Amino acid sequence: MISSRHLVDPQLSPLLDLIPPTTLSLETLPALRSRPAMFQADPRDIERTDLAIRMIPGPSGAPDVQVLFYRPKDLAGPAPCILHIHGGGYVAGDAQSMEAVHRRLAADLSCCIASVNYRLAPETPFPGPVEDCYAALAWLVSSADELKLDTARLGVMGESAGGGLAAALALLARDRGEYRLAFQHLIYPMIDDRTCVAAEPHPFLGEFIWTPTANHFGWTSLLGREPGGEDVSPYAAAARAENLADLPPTFLATGALDLFLEENLEYARRLIRAGVPTELHVYPGAFHAFQWAAEAEVSKAAARDSHAALARALGVM
Repeated sequence: MISSRHLVDPQLSPLLDLIPPTTLSLETLPALRSRPAMFQADPRDIERTDLAIRMIPGPSGAPDVQVLFYRPKDLAGPAPCILHIHGGGYVAGDAQSMEAVHRRLAADLSCCIASVNYRLAPETPFPGPVEDCYAALAWLVSSADELKLDTARLGVMGESAGGGLAAALALLARDRGEYRLAFQHLIYPMIDDRTCVAAEPHPFLGEFIWTPTANHFGWTSLLGREPGGEDVSPYAAAARAENLADLPPTFLATGALDLFLEENLEYARRLIRAGVPTELHVYPGAFHAFQWAAEAEVSKAAARDSHAALARALGVM
């Protein structure tokens, strides 16, 4: 890999000192999972929102699934909702770590947010994680009256592995035909295991935060075998889907230095070719998780684009 440091947006450079490249293995995974959340919820956002922690029925034969459900305190009537799926390379992360983001997003967009604590790999490989997310979708629809939700404005959102699960969930919902999502909002989604075995890997991608080594560990953990082989389900790696028609309108954002750049660009191209309304953003000088450098201009631009797209999708402009 050729060094890409000279391509990094200078305002993002300080973030690289806070988040070193992830060295992942079975031995280091417990330490990664035990890292504290990077940000705490603003007391003003806590004042504006309610949080209910619910245990919902899991997939058949599997444990119940925890869902964190946020609702603005002043929200009346049937409300739009985002089913959010957290990132973490399929092997780490949890819904609670996103509380700061979820409380503010729910209050600012006047919507509910349901964040699902799906089971993690390698302890629970595919299809466990995506089936947990599907169970959360089923619960939201079946409990819409109790939760005061407008299911016509229910969409899915995720970052990194959460974006991969969101894309897989959209495929699963389309193919099972039980529920219809209003949109999918994908932030640098992890959607293609074949990136691990690319014959000609991009020379400038994946140097920072989420590396090819980490990616190989994440995909091996989810699939329970080496990535890049035959017969990988599209519900594990959404880029494997042969047919992308009839998926919900899509927002997809990624960084120009993100390891997932090329798989994200190809997915967006195929969505557009399949007739799916698709909004694509590529942010120059940006690596994986760049939005955590909240004061950088490129991060502010990404936040504005994401917020505006969600407002349109939720019908709360």
